[in-house]
Amino acid sequence: MGIIERIKEIEAEMARTQKNKATEYHLGQLKAKIAKLRTQLLEPPKGTSGAGEGFEVTKYGHGRVALIGFPSVGKSTLLTMLTGTQSEAAAYEFTTLTCIPGIIHYNGTKIQLLDLPGIIEGASEGKGRGRQVIAVSKSSDIVLMVLDASKSEGHRQILTKELEAVGLRLNKKPPQVYFKKKKTGGISFNSTVHLTHVDEKLCYQILHEYKIHNAELLFREDATVDDLIDVIEGNRKYMKCIYVYNKIDVVGIDDVDKLARQPNSIVISCNLKLNLDRLLAKMWEAMGLVRVYTKPQGQQPDFSDPVVLSADRGGCSVEDFCNQIHRSLVKEVKYVLVWGASARHSPQHCGLSHVLVDEDVVQIVKKKEKEGEGKGRFKSHTTGPDRIADRVKKAPLKN
Repeated sequence: MGIIERIKEIEAEMARTQKNKATEYHLGQLKAKIAKLRTQLLEPPKGTSGAGEGFEVTKYGHGRVALIGFPSVGKSTLLTMLTGTQSEAAAYEFTTLTCIPGIIHYNGTKIQLLDLPGIIEGASEGKGRGRQVIAVSKSSDIVLMVLDASKSEGHRQILTKELEAVGLRLNKKPPQVYFKKKKTGGISFNSTVHLTHVDEKLCYQILHEYKIHNAELLFREDATVDDLIDVIEGNRKYMKCIYVYNKIDVVGIDDVDKLARQPNSIVISCNLKLNLDRLLAKMWEAMGLVRVYTKPQGQQPDFSDPVVLSADRGGCSVEDFCNQIHRSLVKEVKYVLVWGASARHSPQHCGLSHVLVDEDVVQIVKKKEKEGEGKGRFKSHTTGPDRIADRVKKAPLKN
């Protein structure tokens, strides 16, 4: 029996099992078995060497956005309108067969937009080119899930289910659960909050399913069984997702209003070029990019070429700003002067741990190098000659 058949068999058993207090331990074990099998399904087959066939493109710009959706929902048209890159669009499905990149120039930054082939139900099991599409999506900063406003809401649920099956968690935060394997000592179970979804016995059974008999487990929130499995697996990626409803020109105004009021959603029309500017603003807000401008000493700030930081890509502190310019710059910094919203007064003397916000201006003040400085007890702060013979003799005293 193959992995896919075993997964379907366990899912059928879960569907037959009633959910109550008596069966929660059994359901927890079944969920752990499915998670293990899905992890095995994503691993490359044994005996293969080299990279598999894919369509990964080189990262470029200050951020990366992936377009995901069913065939013929308008992904290629949206890429052409936002970036100017020509992506083939036609009235039949699966027009796009590979990854087509484009660049969005917005607010002085460059954002890479990827047009991916349409995925179908069962993509997580390898149908179509689902695995390659999802692999490229994992390397992106945010996901734009393009949906057809005239179709049912089931498309969004199907896509979310397919992405979650391969370890992508959309618009969720990592669970506050501490887990660490040990060599000896058994399983240490603790919690700082009252747990309503799991208990100590269920956690032991799930850990034993993974053949883990020595570990530390600490719950800092009321986590579920799925959260515990995600922590044990350790290969989940938590990403922001914007649900883009295209073709709103073919539905009624009441349906458009209902879709627009859903969280993390925006409605557009590529045919009539409606609401595309709001889509770019929403994308910019979700990516959380921070533009920092440099100011040379005694000169005006350079507003033409900002240094772009991101909390997801390294951080937004002064130290991260210096590292992005050059790795050796941090050792030479004495202090920095900051103008902008993050400063209490302009300018503010700040250290390396100061967190910068969008459109801050930074001037770096370096340490002064001392000439002839030794090390340890050989340090010399005098400007006199090094040799005794080179010293100037004092004039003799007058009687």
